[in-house]
Amino acid sequence: MNALTHFNTAGEAHMVDIGDKAETHRIAIAAGSIRMQPETLALIRAGDHKKGDVLGIARVAGIMASKRTADLIPLCHPLALSHVGIDFTTGESPSAVHCSVRCETRGATGVEMEALTALQVTLLTIYDMCKAVDRGMVIENVRLLEKAGGRSGHWKRDQES
Repeated sequence: MNALTHFNTAGEAHMVDIGDKAETHRIAIAAGSIRMQPETLALIRAGDHKKGDVLGIARVAGIMASKRTADLIPLCHPLALSHVGIDFTTGESPSAVHCSVRCETRGATGVEMEALTALQVTLLTIYDMCKAVDRGMVIENVRLLEKAGGRSGHWKRDQES
């Protein structure tokens, strides 16, 4: 196992020096879900929610969050994102909205944190917009699925994990 990179030899937190790292095309894909009552999912699908297009607003919130990751996670580098894509699918058993986020950049550090931040804020926005009708929603299974680019190369989650 590698050492934790956000600590110096004295054990103090620091921002990793990426000055000598090569700029490469970097991609990260994250996914997660929000489970809800069937009636809540029906409102989202029909677009009848009184607050408007839940998934459209959640998508914009996620994109905005990806661009603010360095403001939220103390040791993240600010990145110039070249692409943020947020996709939704829905499921019946259990009733849920499933979300995947793909972030891309050309730079010296990865975009995993941007993808995970966008995912969480997207799901939280769905919760916020629907909590008046369903306070029991559960955000679950948030995880990094894949990352590519940089010195560590390509990584993809096993289907079982």
